[in-house]
This record gives sequence, C-alpha cells and structure tokens, in this order.
Amino acid sequence: MPNNRIWTVPNALSVTRLVGVPIFLWLVLVPKEDGWAFLVLAIAGVTDWLDGALARALNQQSRIGEILDPAADRLYIAATIIGLAIRGIIPWWLVVILVARDVMLLGLIPLLRKHGMLTLPVTMVGKAATFCLLWGFPTLLLSSFDSWLGAIAGAAGWAFALWGTGLYWWAGIDYIRSARALSSPSR
Repeated sequence: MPNNRIWTVPNALSVTRLVGVPIFLWLVLVPKEDGWAFLVLAIAGVTDWLDGALARALNQQSRIGEILDPAADRLYIAATIIGLAIRGIIPWWLVVILVARDVMLLGLIPLLRKHGMLTLPVTMVGKAATFCLLWGFPTLLLSSFDSWLGAIAGAAGWAFALWGTGLYWWAGIDYIRSARALSSPSR
C-alpha cells in the first residue's frame, strides 16, 4: 500500500529520470549527438524498470511515486516524439496519434478527483506500451546512422514504435473503462 513518504530510492530515480528529459532534448536537437541521446533514453528505460522493482523490493511504494513515475514516462515519450519529429526521423502523424490518446485521458481527471484518486493503477498493457515506446523511439534514433546498424535499428525501432502505439491506445481505452466503472451503480 502506498504511503506518504517522499524521500525514497525509487522516487530519487524518478526525479533523476525527469532531469534527463531536457538533457535528451538538447542532445537530439542542438549538437545532434544521437549516440549520447540514445544513451540517455536507454538509462531512462532501465531506471523506469528499476524504480518499480526497488519500490516493491524495498517496500517503498509512495503516493508521490505513483505520480512521478508515469509523469516521467509521459515526459520522455513527449520529448522523444517531438525531438524525433523535428529532426524528421518520425512523421508528425505519429506524434498526433500519441498525443491524442493523452489528451483523451485528460478528460478522466474530473472523474478521478470525484472519487479521491489522482491516477488509475498502471496496467500490464500500459507497462508493455511504455516499454515498447521507450525502446522503439531510441532505436529509431539510431536509424539515423548511415550503416548496417542504422538499417537494423530502423526496422526494430518501427516494430517497437508501432506495437507500442497500438498498446498505448489499448491501455488508454482500458483506463477509460476502469474510470467509467468507478461511477457504475454497483459501486
């Protein structure tokens, strides 16, 4: 059960991930250091998994962690898709599809607040979507290399990105169903 603790190892990892967002954007857009930008995203992906694992192993689940972790995920996804779209690595239509899902979920906030909730619990589909997106987009970043590595990265990156996009929407629809269930007469 989450508590009100703020200073925990998992929360420190989430804050560290948040600090990496502007660093990633700078690396992608200013010096166009794709290798370093990939490394920042890879570290963010590992720490995303690690903060959850440590929260459970150390019994350090917290209410702030329930907000920080998905916020860091959303910010990384947003920064990545915008940075990659500006660079022309992914098309803008993909950005619109992903942002539309998050805009749709913003409509749930009043319903969640009415029931004393800040967020819905993360689902396995949501975790799978985030995993695919957080590995697909960095891999697409590597597709900018003009070599066999770039070609392989492009194919793998698009596979992860497209599966992740589908799962992202699936999870979004599940979140809407869960939120609507809060207001069902049986509750």
